[in-house]
Amino acid sequence: MAHTKASTYKDAGVDIDAGNRLVERIRPAVQATSRDGVLGSIGGFGGLFDLSDHGLSEPVLVSGTDGVGTKLRLAIELGVHDTVGIDLVAMCVNDIVVLGAEPLFFLDYYGCAQLDVEVAADVVAGIAAGCRQAGAALIGGETAEMPGMYAAGDYDLAGFCVGIVDKPNIVDGRRIAPGDAVLAIGSSGPHSNGFSLIRKVLTDTGADLQMPFEGSSLGAQLLTPTRIYVPAVLELCRAADVRGIAHITGGGLAENLARVLPDSVDARLRRASWQLPPIFEWLQTQGAVADTELLRTFNCGIGMVVVVPEIATAAALATLTAAGEQAWEVGVITPGNGQVHIE
Repeated sequence: MAHTKASTYKDAGVDIDAGNRLVERIRPAVQATSRDGVLGSIGGFGGLFDLSDHGLSEPVLVSGTDGVGTKLRLAIELGVHDTVGIDLVAMCVNDIVVLGAEPLFFLDYYGCAQLDVEVAADVVAGIAAGCRQAGAALIGGETAEMPGMYAAGDYDLAGFCVGIVDKPNIVDGRRIAPGDAVLAIGSSGPHSNGFSLIRKVLTDTGADLQMPFEGSSLGAQLLTPTRIYVPAVLELCRAADVRGIAHITGGGLAENLARVLPDSVDARLRRASWQLPPIFEWLQTQGAVADTELLRTFNCGIGMVVVVPEIATAAALATLTAAGEQAWEVGVITPGNGQVHIE
């Protein structure tokens, strides 16, 4: 028998008017990310970017895509939605800047069961803040209401970034040689990796996310946004002979640094060269996490690793410090076969 009541898309759980309200709500934040090269404005079918004015001899586009992982679960539980957008941008732009690329523009995807304009606006405000930190324009995105795909109140995020680098200036690790210095740049916390293990530790211990921790709360410490290294790394690439850069994400120091090492060298890192930040000490103690598991799952206080000639070490550290980063020498490159040793 046919259904006699008129059916609407809103009855099915999709509110087109809410989507339109969100576009208008986020328009100022998106416009604040504009930079040279942006054509058009938010609301079109595609984002436009003019590459003609960058003055590069052999311009190469570099792209990256990522998400925030189960850190979102924690943000949703705590009702804190204005920082995960920064995480989203950071995970993408930090991946492309390791090649020496300047981020140009960013696009986001927001999926949910039913659109909450206030929550989505907070998320996009964070994305815009991250884009401003990275110097990238937020030129487009997609908001998808999909009833039945997500639980009420849940949402998911994905991001996509495009950058540019002059081909002769690509940093790909091929010039890394024995004797080079390995420098570390400090992280702001777990960033956006290892949160499935973090959530397991929280569940197993029954930890209170509101408990005081390092001047704030445990939950606030865990939700500290991923640090965006773009300005500092680009400045370092202009000032020094940077031979390799690794973004320390899932897999930790060993697996990520190995991705940029030539087969002819090893990296030997001194574990005693830095102190584990308190949030990682807490996770290790409370979760009885072995050293090897900790180092493989988390960044353990190091968000980026940079390889420079030994003679350039002091100047490189000074450049990073002047750019507002905590940086120190953590190891050396030796002859080998592409392995990372944490000693």
